[in-house]
Amino acid sequence: MLRRALFLDRDGTIIHDRGYARDPETVELLPGAGTALRHLADAGWTFIVISNQSGVGRGIITPEEMDAVQNRFLALLAEHGVEIAASYLCVHAPEEACDCRKPSPGCLLRAADEHGLDIGVSWMVGDREGDILCGKSAGCSTIWICNDEHPVDPALPDHSAADWNDILRLLGES
Repeated sequence: MLRRALFLDRDGTIIHDRGYARDPETVELLPGAGTALRHLADAGWTFIVISNQSGVGRGIITPEEMDAVQNRFLALLAEHGVEIAASYLCVHAPEEACDCRKPSPGCLLRAADEHGLDIGVSWMVGDREGDILCGKSAGCSTIWICNDEHPVDPALPDHSAADWNDILRLLGES
């Protein structure tokens, strides 16, 4: 039986966006993210992270720095009792035109196949247009976490959320 999932962007969605993050000590969950994800995990959601990490492909950060930040991110979620089933991190620079870089749905589709996930009842949550387009292209419902840095046409996502409390209210009942 296929399961439902939350496909989650990482930077700006679950943790504060620090640009090309290289220092794990700067990793900090967004307010309410850990608690909301814990409640959603209890409701049976599977979590998959889909994140562009082009700083590696651009030579700005090393793969080891990316891994250290990712490990700190996973540890912070574990402190809230939240397990990420898998993370798909695209390390390519935009000009490489890979199929794993959002807005391409490549990583999301691969994750769904590899983890037995039903895209039709799953959601993509992100803070940028590329996240929303990725989810739409794959056939997911979408939630844009509203922010002034990366405005999205309000008609594009299925829902907009001010914060993780809004997301919990929306998905906690489903």
